[in-house]
Amino acid sequence: MTSTEPTTAPAPAGGEGDSIVRKLSTLDRYLAVWILLAMAVGLGLGRLIPGMNDALASIEISGISLPIALGLLVMMYPVLAKVRYDRLDRVTGDRKLMVSSLVINWIVGPAVMFALAWLFLPDLPEYRTGLIIVGLARCIAMVIIWNDLACGDREAAAVLVALNSVFQVLAFGLLGWFYLDLLPRWMNLGDGQGLDVSVWHIALNVVIFLGIPLLAGFLTRRVGERRMGRAGYEATFLPRIGPWALYGLLFTIVILFALQGRTITSQPLDVARIALPLLVYFAVMFFGTFLLGKGLGLAYDRTTTLAFTAAGNNFELAIAVAIATFGVTSGQALSGVVGPLIEVPVLIGLVHVALAWRRRFAPDAVTTAP
Repeated sequence: MTSTEPTTAPAPAGGEGDSIVRKLSTLDRYLAVWILLAMAVGLGLGRLIPGMNDALASIEISGISLPIALGLLVMMYPVLAKVRYDRLDRVTGDRKLMVSSLVINWIVGPAVMFALAWLFLPDLPEYRTGLIIVGLARCIAMVIIWNDLACGDREAAAVLVALNSVFQVLAFGLLGWFYLDLLPRWMNLGDGQGLDVSVWHIALNVVIFLGIPLLAGFLTRRVGERRMGRAGYEATFLPRIGPWALYGLLFTIVILFALQGRTITSQPLDVARIALPLLVYFAVMFFGTFLLGKGLGLAYDRTTTLAFTAAGNNFELAIAVAIATFGVTSGQALSGVVGPLIEVPVLIGLVHVALAWRRRFAPDAVTTAP
C-alpha cells in the first residue's frame, strides 16, 4: 500500500495491470493470505482458549470494544494522514458523486438488505433482523483501507465516510424503526421490532472510529508539511507509517474473530444461512454501484470509492446495537458477527476485481493530481 498512489497513477492498458501487483510490497501483495490467517488465528483463540472471548468482551466503554477500537484507530490513521485535505473542495463540488453516495447508502443499501433478509431468511426472524441492522450500519472505517488498496480517491473516501457518519447519527434510529417496525407491519409480514439504541451511542461510535483518526491524520499532515514540505512529508514520513494500516487491520480481525470464535464454529449451518444473503448483498451493491459510477462518467478512482463505500458496513455498530437490544447470545448478534466474517474476504477479493477493471477505463478517466 505504501508504494501505490491512487490519485497520481495513470490507468494501465492491456497487460500493464499486472504491474500494479508487482509494485506492491510483500505485505500488500499477499494481504488475502494474511487476512485468512488472521481470521483463522482469531477463531482458534476464541475456540481453544477458555475465557478468551469473555475477557476481550469485558474490555469496553459504553458498549464499544477497546481492543477493536485500538485496531481500527491504528488501521485508519496512516491512510487519513495521506489525504490531501486542501483538495477536499474538489470532492464536495462533485454533485454526481455526493448525491449518488447518499442515495445508494441511505435508500438503496438498506432496502436491498431488507429484501434479501426476507427472501433468504423468511423462517428465521432473529437472523433476519440482525441482517437488516447490518444493512443500516453504513461503513465509516474499513472502507478506507479497501479504497486505498484498490487505488481509489483518498480525498473522496474521506468526504463520503464523513457524510455517512453524519447521516448515521441522524438516520440510523429512524431507518431502524422504518425497516424493523413500520414496513413489516404495513406489508403484513408480522409484528415489528424496535431498536434500543440512542443517538448518543451512535455519535460516540462515529467520534471514536472516524473523528479521532481523522483529526490525527489532519494534524499530522498539517504539521508534517510545515516542517518537511509536502514532498518531504510524502516521500519520507508516509512510507514509514503506511504499513501500520495493515497491521491494524490484521489485529482488528484477530480480535473480532477471537471474540466470536466459539459462536461461529459451533453453529456452522446457521452461519451458512446468514452468509448467503450477505454474499448476494455485497455483489449487488459493489457491482451495481461500480456500473452506475461508470455510467455517470466518474473517473476510475471515484467510481471505486463510490462502490466500496456502498458495499461496506459498520460491523462494530451493528454488533453493538444487536447485543444491546437483543442480547449477546441472540440470533441478531450472530448475524452481526457473521457480517465481517463474510465481508472481509469478499471485499479484499473485490479489491483485486477493481484493480483488474482499472484498465478498462480510458487513460483520461483516472483523476490525476498535479
